[in-house]
Amino acid sequence: MDIGESARRGRGALRNPAGRFEPYQRERVDDGWDDEGEDTVLRTEVATERPRTILTRNTSPDVPFDRSINPYRGCEHGCVYCFARPSHAFLDLSPGLDFETRLTAKPDAPKLLARELSAPSYKPAPIAIGTNTDPYQPIEARLRIMRGILETLQAAQHPVTIVTKGSLIERDIDILSPMAQRGLAHAGISVTTLDRRLSRKMEPRAPAPERRLETIRRLTEAGIPVRVLVAPVIPGLTDSELDTILERAREAGAATCGYILLRLPGEVSDMFNDWLTTLNPARARKIMSQIRQMHNGRDYNSSWGTRKRGQGQLAELLARRFTLAARRLGYAPAPEPLRCDLFRPAQPEQRQLDLFA
Repeated sequence: MDIGESARRGRGALRNPAGRFEPYQRERVDDGWDDEGEDTVLRTEVATERPRTILTRNTSPDVPFDRSINPYRGCEHGCVYCFARPSHAFLDLSPGLDFETRLTAKPDAPKLLARELSAPSYKPAPIAIGTNTDPYQPIEARLRIMRGILETLQAAQHPVTIVTKGSLIERDIDILSPMAQRGLAHAGISVTTLDRRLSRKMEPRAPAPERRLETIRRLTEAGIPVRVLVAPVIPGLTDSELDTILERAREAGAATCGYILLRLPGEVSDMFNDWLTTLNPARARKIMSQIRQMHNGRDYNSSWGTRKRGQGQLAELLARRFTLAARRLGYAPAPEPLRCDLFRPAQPEQRQLDLFA
């Protein structure tokens, strides 16, 4: 369903289409009646989810981790390009405006994590956080679920990697810094563009680009290894900034770097097309043409091994540019491996107490 312009002020998606599992589609129609008050600004709603487990297992061959945690479903940052938007359809919600305004939080995540880490069969390996939705989106300031997760991981001396756009990660430097000194923590900061105006339109509630560079600087000064992720790279729109972003992030202290090509799975394709046509109709066709050239003629190719990098001549040129820039700027090839040998599972009596908590 379309939402009035005044109602979606400060949001990324332009529409709120029904999820793909919903039996009905809805469309906004002007019936001639005065709809004064109907376009009040959309507010963020947060529901509570209480899952039985918090660790999600992964077997994808092109993903460098086998377990992750997502403290939230949906993301208030509102990035119009977010590949996680289609997951909201599983909640019978729209991947559009619902994804950024109707969120789900998992307040029991720290307790569930402690229980899973104490299981006799558990074997430690780095846990990835921020791989789907951002753990440091604005509601984390109030709910503090991510902080509880980090406190649990610190107590167990368990390794963790974090990816975020949120400057709120600086709040947890007091936990991450000592963990990093023991080889237990890496942070990744995503930077899409250095153009403040474009960022405001494309990722409306995420910190400004300069603020993210400052976050890289503050984390680095605290001894936390930082990886800058130029993600997503949008051909014809942000790809020209690749070298500059890598240079500015290196100046801020980033030790390693990476990039991910724009991914438009499911409903994201139509929403991004709508946004792009509205933002810059003169360039929209050319940008989408380049995207399709890098995804085998389609808006998105989900094949393992190519979905994050694309294929074809344009994709090869982008990869070459990235490699040369990273080498010239002195980035390390990869982050130092995190330690798993310090892991301290809960003692049997602690597991018994947790059982009856």
